[in-house]
Amino acid sequence: MTHIKICGLSTTEAVETAVQGGADYLGFVFAKSPRQVTAEQVKKITANVPAAIKKVGVFVSPSRDEVEKTIQAAGLDLVQIHGEPLTEAVSVPIIRAVSIRKSEALPQTGIEAYLLLDAPPAKYMGGNGEVFDWQAVNPDELPQETLFIAGGLTPENVAAAIQYFQPLAVDVSSGVETNGKKDHKKITAFCQAVKEETHVSATNH
Repeated sequence: MTHIKICGLSTTEAVETAVQGGADYLGFVFAKSPRQVTAEQVKKITANVPAAIKKVGVFVSPSRDEVEKTIQAAGLDLVQIHGEPLTEAVSVPIIRAVSIRKSEALPQTGIEAYLLLDAPPAKYMGGNGEVFDWQAVNPDELPQETLFIAGGLTPENVAAAIQYFQPLAVDVSSGVETNGKKDHKKITAFCQAVKEETHVSATNH
């Protein structure tokens, strides 16, 4: 079963919709972004989230101290690092976010437990709604059991992403928004599309 990460959450209602839809990971952006939240906000809007659903903090080139303080204050289960990677471990597993460009080799992950492939940055590091060139990456060379796929995913194209990458998880932010705000129907549709595709591939193998 491909896991689901709904990112850029900032309201209790959107968190509840993601949980009800079957999300496995909830993403909260602590970097500069229209979706930026504080540790206090996250603590508040995730007060009723079941323990099995993991809370992920998203950072861009942060210091280790900043990350560790936010983990404690917000009650995070994982952190996702864009830009400059952390050089030292923190108290939760790290997802290393990598922007995919045609000619670049994938960096070796060091202290990170997971790898996330994303589109190259536009105005912000993520959540720009752009799909990267999937063909630029050979899925056979990827650590599928620890792989997250992001970058312009929508309820319409997520099945194709799962078929191509067979990742651990798919990650969506702007693809479940309307006019820059989380759209509850789109969140539900995205979760449904992932479950349907996972069901289809399980029956076909």
